[in-house]
Amino acid sequence: MLRVPFTFFPFAINTIQETSYTQIGSSLSCASKPSNFATPFFVFVPAWPSSNLPIFSQMASLSLLLVVFLLFACGMVGMRSNVHGEEMVMEEELLGLFEVMDALVDDPDWAQAHPQPCTDTPWPGVECEVSNDPPFFHVTKIHIGPDILSPPCKSSAYLSKSLLKLTYLKTLSIFNCFVASPVNLSSTLFGPFSTLEHLALQSNPALAGEIPPSLGGVTSLRVLSLSQNSFQGNIPRQLGGLVSLEQLDLSYNNLSGQIPMEIGDLKSIAILDLTWNELEGNLPSSLGQLQVLQKMDLSSNRLTGKIPPDLGTLKRLVLLDLSHNFIGGPIPETLSNLKLLEYFLIDDNPIKSKIPHFLGDLFKLKSVSFSGCGLIGSIPNSLSSLKNLTALSLDNNSLSGPVPPNLGLLPNLDQLNISQNMLDGVIQLPDEFIRKLGKRLDVRGNTELCINDQPEKQNLSSYLEIPSCVNTKPRNGKSFAEGPPEDPAGIKPSFYQSNISSGSSWLDVQVMFVSLVFYFILISFLNLFL
Repeated sequence: MLRVPFTFFPFAINTIQETSYTQIGSSLSCASKPSNFATPFFVFVPAWPSSNLPIFSQMASLSLLLVVFLLFACGMVGMRSNVHGEEMVMEEELLGLFEVMDALVDDPDWAQAHPQPCTDTPWPGVECEVSNDPPFFHVTKIHIGPDILSPPCKSSAYLSKSLLKLTYLKTLSIFNCFVASPVNLSSTLFGPFSTLEHLALQSNPALAGEIPPSLGGVTSLRVLSLSQNSFQGNIPRQLGGLVSLEQLDLSYNNLSGQIPMEIGDLKSIAILDLTWNELEGNLPSSLGQLQVLQKMDLSSNRLTGKIPPDLGTLKRLVLLDLSHNFIGGPIPETLSNLKLLEYFLIDDNPIKSKIPHFLGDLFKLKSVSFSGCGLIGSIPNSLSSLKNLTALSLDNNSLSGPVPPNLGLLPNLDQLNISQNMLDGVIQLPDEFIRKLGKRLDVRGNTELCINDQPEKQNLSSYLEIPSCVNTKPRNGKSFAEGPPEDPAGIKPSFYQSNISSGSSWLDVQVMFVSLVFYFILISFLNLFL
């Protein structure tokens, strides 16, 4: 049996070279520098065979030694290949970053001033993930906005397709950069990204065209904010595929069409803001599926129909703003389930119904604004139970009846607007409450409303701009200052005055009557003799 002796040898890799690539024209040149790491390992190699062994045994031993060294060489090549492959990826990202920034900022010397924007010469707004073991960096964030010190954007700024080279990018936020030359979002610009989580392109008036449906394929997105741009067309139904999305802000654009039913598939969304567009049609009932939604702002559109009862299932909702649309009433009773609601705004909609009494059960309410909704009926007393209420706007409606005096007992109420209604009677709000609010208490335009203004107190009616009850003319033509009429049936003679009550005054009347009778008799007697 052949026995081949082995010897134990330690090895340490100290000669691996790191290779970096620099773009020169259309070719790549490479430069090397020693690595800062060494990887120790051990191998068993056969000892040199004795000369007294048979020739075939010596050949077998040499063959085994050759195999061991071949394996070692292959390992070295593989490690060099991995390092070089990683460096190729890093160089591709660095080149992509330079091209992206060159398309945006008006600074031709940016690349020279920041040759290593992730390490030695960091660039404001650019963030990277950096590691030394193993050595690598990846661009994870690009931010351009007024909150960082960076060169201004080019007048011809655009989004370079080199974004596709930044395959580890998580955040892209660009504010007020595309302001001159029109810029469209390419349908292939974001599709391949698998790591992008935050996309914010805001306040870019030249950013126009349609929102690319391919954005619906970036399933890693958690925030999509495209507000204050000039986007047109419909909201892509493909956005319903963004299963991780927590915030969707498409406000202040020129979007049209209906809100797609697929928006209801955004099960993780907490903020939905579509305000100030030209959206039309009914509110989709699928909005009731957004169980973690906290803010829904659909104001300033052309939405019609009625408020879906399904919205009553949004039990985490804090803000509901449907103002400035064409939504009709009545307000569904199911909204009484919104126990966390703090802001309820439906101004300028043809609701044309009564204020729902269940509002008094939504104890978290801070602001209620139902201005210009054609509301009828009276102001419910239940509103006086909203201890957290700070602002109540019910102006420009057809509300009637008295002003509930308990509204003046709400400890946090700082703004009350009930102007331009048909309210009547005497305002019985506490004087202290009236003075505290001052001009923030608006009761103008209620012709049958007045205030008890005592002469010894400050003239409250002067800054409420409503008449004092002592100067208000009732329907019978007499003022309250004259007191109530004492002879409404007209029994007393016209010359009767209420202050004629003493016996002496009545005697004077009798004497006057006798004198007149005597005067007429005397005149008649004289005529007989003339």
